Amino acid sequence: MTESPTVLQPGSLAGKTALVTGSSRGIGADTVRYFAEAGANVVINYRNKAPRADKLGAQLRELGVEALVVGADLTDSVSVQAMFAEVERVFGGLDILVLNASGGMEAGMAEDYALQLNRDAQVRVLETALPLLGRGSRVVFVTSHQAHFIRTTPTMPEYVPVALSKRAGEDALRERIPDLAERGIDFVVVSGDMIEGTITATLLERANPGAISSRRESAGRLYNVSEFAAEVALAAVEPIPGDNTRLVGDTSSFEAE
Repeated sequence: MTESPTVLQPGSLAGKTALVTGSSRGIGADTVRYFAEAGANVVINYRNKAPRADKLGAQLRELGVEALVVGADLTDSVSVQAMFAEVERVFGGLDILVLNASGGMEAGMAEDYALQLNRDAQVRVLETALPLLGRGSRVVFVTSHQAHFIRTTPTMPEYVPVALSKRAGEDALRERIPDLAERGIDFVVVSGDMIEGTITATLLERANPGAISSRRESAGRLYNVSEFAAEVALAAVEPIPGDNTRLVGDTSSFEAE
């Protein structure tokens, strides 16, 4: 297990439970690790990386917390319901829900898969989790600047379907802010630039060689996976900006709506 910097105060999440979707690897895995290091019991969700998720679960249990590993296809409502039934059985409730899983550039998927996963599934996961989220809990939606600003700032053609679907997901979740507030549930969007070392960045670089280095040059620097995961973890505990949006890194080349 690689040493990671202390992001959250040790013990600050003791007695809390956090679920991160798509947390068998990458940003999700580092985010769930930061929560566990702060004392939270955690739920590791994966779609098809069971060995990797199980290994992470074993590592986090060594920290003295409970780690539940649950496979679920977020585009399948029965699968999502089964996941939260298991969370309720084991932990009784949920304090932090991080909507991290996304996609749409994978080969061999249905034409509307990006929309199914990045919009419909995000809403489904939130709605299914609501009975477990009590007052004072928090929902974090993870997105990219390329998606968050897609209406005003063009992105590379290969990423457009993903960007549009993620923005649609963000909008659909934002529509629920009044209802969430009424329930005492906080909601925040975390938006970051391209992240070095992610699957998306790798696929974009394959489709459009030089895309990452070009963006790095334009932005000055790009966050790596653990650095951005730290921002996601902090978003789960720090005060929420007035517009429910936490922008990470340089946004000078993006035009706000």
